Amino acid sequence: MNNMPVVKLGIIAVSRDCFPRTLSESRRKAVVAAYKGELYECPTIVENEVHMMKALEEVKAAGVNALVVYLGNFGPENPETLIARYFEGPVMYVAAAEENTEVLLDDRGDAYCGMLNCSYNLAIRNLTAYIPEEPVGTPAEIAERMEEFIPIARTLLGLKKLKIFTFGPRPWDFLACNAPIKRLYDFGVEIQENSELDLFQAYKQHEGDARIPSVIKEMEEELGEANKMAGILPRLAQLQLTLMDWAEANRGASEYFVFANKCWPAFESAFGCVPCYVNSFMAGRGIPISCEVDIWGALSEYIGQCVSDDIVTLLDINNTVPADMYEKEICGKYDYKHSDTFMGFHCGNTNMAKLAFGEMKFQKIQKRTLEPDGEPDITRGTLEGDLMPGKITFFRLQSTADTQLKAYVAEGEILPVKTCSFGGIGVFAIPEMGRFYRHVLVAKNYPHHGAVAFGHFGKLIFEVFKLLGVTDIGFNQPKGMLYKTENPFA
Repeated sequence: MNNMPVVKLGIIAVSRDCFPRTLSESRRKAVVAAYKGELYECPTIVENEVHMMKALEEVKAAGVNALVVYLGNFGPENPETLIARYFEGPVMYVAAAEENTEVLLDDRGDAYCGMLNCSYNLAIRNLTAYIPEEPVGTPAEIAERMEEFIPIARTLLGLKKLKIFTFGPRPWDFLACNAPIKRLYDFGVEIQENSELDLFQAYKQHEGDARIPSVIKEMEEELGEANKMAGILPRLAQLQLTLMDWAEANRGASEYFVFANKCWPAFESAFGCVPCYVNSFMAGRGIPISCEVDIWGALSEYIGQCVSDDIVTLLDINNTVPADMYEKEICGKYDYKHSDTFMGFHCGNTNMAKLAFGEMKFQKIQKRTLEPDGEPDITRGTLEGDLMPGKITFFRLQSTADTQLKAYVAEGEILPVKTCSFGGIGVFAIPEMGRFYRHVLVAKNYPHHGAVAFGHFGKLIFEVFKLLGVTDIGFNQPKGMLYKTENPFA
């Protein structure tokens, strides 16, 4: 997966000039020793603005693109916060805990106090920086915070160089996937909206492309025994090459890209396939493609990919779990109420690596309309199967019609329960999902698509949303913690 930035982390220690500089220096060295990853240790201790500029020159020369500012003692409020203004990348602020009783007389650092002034100065300068939940700690604890900062920094760096390509307007009657784009520019994200005709013209120009056989071979290797409709692979390979060539020719100053593409109803008749497996195939290579021109869904997927450093997917929050399935397969086996469960579904866009089993099939819903009487042809190309059981994070970032940002994030799991259905689908369980569904998803007018990261990444995604300026972040509140819209007498 090479569609994401590589974080090169650096650390700058700061010192208030009435405290021993050696205190910050020795504590910085202890943090560096505790951190196991690649790290540039800036030799300059920042006590004033001259030191600050020198330190910034040093980290820039070292290729650092994400920075830890470490308060080894109380710290100089102005120079330390100006680092966040002049450094061109994400910045995290952390501070030193006192090591033991012996330091309290002559080597007390007071960084616990200094962090308060640091945060105040960042606020009055209107500077955004990452301050973790527990910003003051021992070297080992600070090293853990730095590890958590890596995926956050990777996400912020990626968004600054991301371009979203779209093809086609949203399908009629899918107004829920509204996509005000103004806030994308606030993140540094670029967007290029194109017509389906642009894609179709480019697709036709790729007929007979000499690279098609090599892409087919890649697809065959990925699918293995799931390759049940091999005859559709040439069309899917042609589409994949069309998208990749479009991105290379049009990404301009952007380094990373995702797609939000129309996939029905005219697509099948024009292109001769459904694009679902192409979406799946590309997701496995670090390039999410959202269905139904869901621009904010594509952005959410990219955020999840950067945070998890893994494949993601986009699913409909689709249908309830039937009572008989719950009683037979879930009740008494797993600690979930019926209302905690639901089924997440899409036609066939989830990558093979995230399916318990997969098979190339045809799109059942589209076939009813487009090929009701014959064998499937143009509706072939879905990758179907039950999603792999395990931990998940369900989340979404969205701009409302009036360009206000909101988001949600909830952790849960996919249960090892046979779905007895079609598409790429799984039985999901999220604690208190019923209340979350009503008082976040419904009450706050979220669309039906949610991004899925395969693991528990709620803490990091929540921090990314905060750093992006989202103040309305919903989550699945535990029982007894009422939502604002929840009836206390219900």
